[in-house]
Amino acid sequence: MHVIKFSSEDCGTCHKMSHYDANVAEELGAEFVSVMLQDTEAYRKYRKVLLKQYPNKEGMGWPTYLLVTDPEGDFTIHGELKGGMPKGEFRTRLGALLAG
Repeated sequence: MHVIKFSSEDCGTCHKMSHYDANVAEELGAEFVSVMLQDTEAYRKYRKVLLKQYPNKEGMGWPTYLLVTDPEGDFTIHGELKGGMPKGEFRTRLGALLAG
């Protein structure tokens, strides 16, 4: 399972969560991919995943985390987390999604 984080360089909440989100995802056994919208190469690579969940980007949170299998191929989205939260809550919610 991959956790793809869609965020922006100018998002304070995204930056705050970057202090622990990748470590938590990896501790829970997921591969973590960070996609900054300003990183055109990474964004192009994972754009199809984001647009499948948010065709016109309405309703996205900052940051948005999508749980995906085979993100570079015939991917499937298994869940999402949106917005900022404390480390413990992020671990609990991500763990529940990964277990489900």
